Amino acid sequence: MGISISDISAKLIGDKKRWRQYKSRVAALPPSHRTAVAGIERYIMYTGPSDGDQLMRMLDDLADLFEQTAADGTSVRTVVGSDPIAFAEDFKANYGLGSWLSKEQKRLVDAIDEANAEGTSA
Repeated sequence: MGISISDISAKLIGDKKRWRQYKSRVAALPPSHRTAVAGIERYIMYTGPSDGDQLMRMLDDLADLFEQTAADGTSVRTVVGSDPIAFAEDFKANYGLGSWLSKEQKRLVDAIDEANAEGTSA
């Protein structure tokens, strides 16, 4: 038995609704926090998970973080630190699902480790 049209429609409408809610939350942030979230969002969308539910969970949590820090008056630099890439990578790592990029990075590290082991045993 296949998936019904109503199941597909509900999933699509649910995802759109969740996306719109997320975008509304981000739009309500102060300009500095909104700009930071937009940059991190773009990075995560290019390097993060390909699963839509996982991506939305990450983005919802990102909105939570920046809503809380904006309410506390915490600056963007205090939240992100001096290395925005490290922040985004650490943020993604909290979800346990690797992106295609992190998988390729691990493969590269493994290949170099293997090459090093071969070089020292010869």
